[in-house]
Amino acid sequence: MFKRNRHGIQIKSPEQLEKMRAAGLVVGRTLDLLKRSVEPGMTPLDLDVIAEKAIRDEGAIPSFKGYQGFPATICASVNDEVVHGIPTSARKLREGDVISIDCGAILEGWHGDSAVTVPVGEVDPKLAELMRVTEEAMWRGITALTPGRHLSDIGYEVERYVKSQGRFGIPPEYGGHGIGTEMHMDPWIANHGRPGRGPVLEEGMCLAIEPMVNLGTERTRVLTDEWTVVTVDGKQSAHFEHSVAVTHNGPWVLTALDGGEERLAQPKN
Repeated sequence: MFKRNRHGIQIKSPEQLEKMRAAGLVVGRTLDLLKRSVEPGMTPLDLDVIAEKAIRDEGAIPSFKGYQGFPATICASVNDEVVHGIPTSARKLREGDVISIDCGAILEGWHGDSAVTVPVGEVDPKLAELMRVTEEAMWRGITALTPGRHLSDIGYEVERYVKSQGRFGIPPEYGGHGIGTEMHMDPWIANHGRPGRGPVLEEGMCLAIEPMVNLGTERTRVLTDEWTVVTVDGKQSAHFEHSVAVTHNGPWVLTALDGGEERLAQPKN
């Protein structure tokens, strides 16, 4: 039922890609709602409640909730939290914070996964720049998803762009992944590295591209909750992610409401 290439990477048929797109749109619409909902005084748990209702109202299932014991619908990572933050009511968002919201949904057995970092009110210009660089690095990586290129080209494009923009840290332990009938599948995708290595990208591959970029050091540690990853220097981090299909026409961004058309059409300097 599910085709795989010689590297064990799942290859989707056109019909299966349409199902991936449907799951991706659930996630895209949920994140769009969450972005509009963020404001000072909210708690990450408030956002989690909104996300779960939105996903279930579309007939989908939150893919994070219960995954390896994770207790919530979204990962909500604030300021120095890089990824996998557990949403609770213990803290309120404050003006000037940044929050990464990572969201996944399952629809008819297919997964969508996407993340965005959102400013809480007005933020310091250096944080706005951190978010801009991270999001653009994601799009640079996405542009590599064309048949015939290599898997390592993705991380190469991400790292090359980040390094061209200043002194930022890219945590080497964390990266993207394959996605399809499972949320996390082969291959793992580094956000750094040399080009021209690894499997050749083929039509029907679906990959989640997700750079995490720190304002300071690349070094991180995991808190005692065994989920939340933070920067060791306490400086802020940003995280953006899209699930993307490789097609003969180039990348199709399954979790972007417009399929990625606007951003992919923009000229790259």
